[in-house]
Amino acid sequence: MAGHSQFKNIMYRKGAQDKKRAKLFSRLSREVTVAARSGMADPDMNPRLRSAVAAARAANMPKDNIERAIKKAAGGEDEANFEEIRYEGYGPGGAAIIVETLTDNRNRTASEVRTAFGKHGGSLGESNSVSFLFDRVGQIVYDREVGTNDEVFEAAVEAGADNVESSSETHEITCAPDDLATVREALEAQLGPSREAQLSWKPLSTVQIEEADADTLLKLLGALDESDDVQQVSANFEISDDVMTRLTAG
Repeated sequence: MAGHSQFKNIMYRKGAQDKKRAKLFSRLSREVTVAARSGMADPDMNPRLRSAVAAARAANMPKDNIERAIKKAAGGEDEANFEEIRYEGYGPGGAAIIVETLTDNRNRTASEVRTAFGKHGGSLGESNSVSFLFDRVGQIVYDREVGTNDEVFEAAVEAGADNVESSSETHEITCAPDDLATVREALEAQLGPSREAQLSWKPLSTVQIEEADADTLLKLLGALDESDDVQQVSANFEISDDVMTRLTAG
């Protein structure tokens, strides 16, 4: 019986991972299609499409999926008119949150985002109400094992990046948004494929979230991430390891 129970747990985890992977591919595919429609369907001639394709490849999205998304835009197969809408607000503990969406139904998306904030102790603000607390950057992430701090720093400088932050798990390289594609290509020529390559909102500073607010804040972020229309959620908070351990144990 224990073995059966363990098998069920493994299958449940695999199912959750597969669902998460499918959702990620869906978001990446949508971005590739919208990027291709916004300009030429050739990544070499369309910087936004080049960045979208780079992000898809970094997530190990199959090549056929990427090509299908581009052809969908070029051939006019997808009649949905997607809008890019950004929502901004504050979560529990004063965390600033930016929610980027691609939607074919503005009312549906607004309702989902508003409900998530309202249900989990957050408050939506006006446009640009929190974006001043962030920098818009190109972000490229490598696993720690790709090289030493000095090796990655040197490669980043040569590639034209602005900054490198190395931790025990990753090297996070940032650059100007318009330089993302060229910096990524230069880095991959030296370090190989990256784990992530995308435009991101980088906090200028962070707020420490106390235990009383941490669980609710994480639930808010999780609810936002569940929406099919949400492409990316950025926030400027930190939660201590002790608090995270207690939340996980609970």
